[in-house]
Amino acid sequence: MAGITIARSVTTLAATAALLAGSAVGASAAQDQAEPDVSGVRAALQRVVDAGAPGAFAVIRDHGKGDSERGRTVALGKANLDGTPMNAGWRFRVGSNSKMFTSVLVMRLAEQGRIDLDKPLRDYLPAGTLPESWAITARQVMEHRAGVYDHTNDLLEQSGEETTAAFEKRIRNNVYEPKDLVAMSVKHGLQYTPGTAYAYSNTDFVLLGLAAEHLTGRPYAELLRRQIFEPLKLRQTTFTVPQKTIAGPHVTGYLTNDDRTKPLLDSTEQTASWVWSAGGVVSSARDLDRFMTALLAGSSGGLVSDESLKQMTSVLPTGTAKISYGLGVREIALSCGKVLGHGGIVQGYNTQTFSTPDGRRTVVLFANASNNGAITSGLTNTLEPAFCGKAPTAPAPRSSITGNGTADRDGGRWIPAVEDTRI
Repeated sequence: MAGITIARSVTTLAATAALLAGSAVGASAAQDQAEPDVSGVRAALQRVVDAGAPGAFAVIRDHGKGDSERGRTVALGKANLDGTPMNAGWRFRVGSNSKMFTSVLVMRLAEQGRIDLDKPLRDYLPAGTLPESWAITARQVMEHRAGVYDHTNDLLEQSGEETTAAFEKRIRNNVYEPKDLVAMSVKHGLQYTPGTAYAYSNTDFVLLGLAAEHLTGRPYAELLRRQIFEPLKLRQTTFTVPQKTIAGPHVTGYLTNDDRTKPLLDSTEQTASWVWSAGGVVSSARDLDRFMTALLAGSSGGLVSDESLKQMTSVLPTGTAKISYGLGVREIALSCGKVLGHGGIVQGYNTQTFSTPDGRRTVVLFANASNNGAITSGLTNTLEPAFCGKAPTAPAPRSSITGNGTADRDGGRWIPAVEDTRI
């Protein structure tokens, strides 16, 4: 079942701050003026559903000058295999979108002088967390340029096991202590000279969560609640790791079996302790929009200062076409300009949350299936019609969303799938 809703409301929005040179500055004029291509968004989401997701949605919000706000929602398919239509107002696991929340906590500590991003991170962690020889800095860790092995490889890449088997054996019910996740990584040693390369690692953000707890003496969940969730009135956002259930109305998540002849696996209930501060937040499209708008407003948004925002959005190349990464924030180059945000894939849930650099338009994309590269690629490529509007009418080469990222097809309107398709 498909549906489109258009709603207008009046809310008090935080004034958006101009980003300074060195950050991803300003949306292009085309980005500012383009109406979302709703039919293009629908077509892209239909490809996501056709690829195997029970349902998908896009929530597009324009935060205009003054107090005006406009929202568009496109929802297709089902929220669960019982037949309930997809509901874009319900809660879901956001996966690595959580990294933006963790980054905010770290930047606030930096603003208070409690952590220096350019000094060894081990100095801000419990003794023995990292080897004395590891001089990796907090900045390198936030940028995924520290050479830290991703502990999730040990949990998911066991030879001869299907992803669903690994999930049931090591993920759904297991409760891991964050320090043990780090120890799992440390035994592999540094993977390259820190600062010389980019390699996405969930362990990086487990380390940052541990640092935030150590420096404040407060649990990570409490820091999120007091510094982000409550001030922004994110009433649908929680961090309850290792509690397995999602409270209130929520979308059911499904893990795609490696053997596509086998049925989807309901993976909604899981401890999420295996990713902790790198991916354990539960939220909603409404709350993710509110969070992004406040974050990109800098000082006036109440989360981080203008200077902190400038640092977070000063990005470096990742080695993947059109994708760059800052301090817990990803930048994607679309045909009409650059957008900032993050994606998240955790068993059963696939989310992309992005905004124009000025915060004027935010797009939250979601599908309730994972372990399927076509779903990930299709969802990511929904950003293009959502931000840039209709494709030019001039003939263009036939394109497809394969996710291999090797060709710049269709006038540059397709982008590669981001990172690996597990998290």
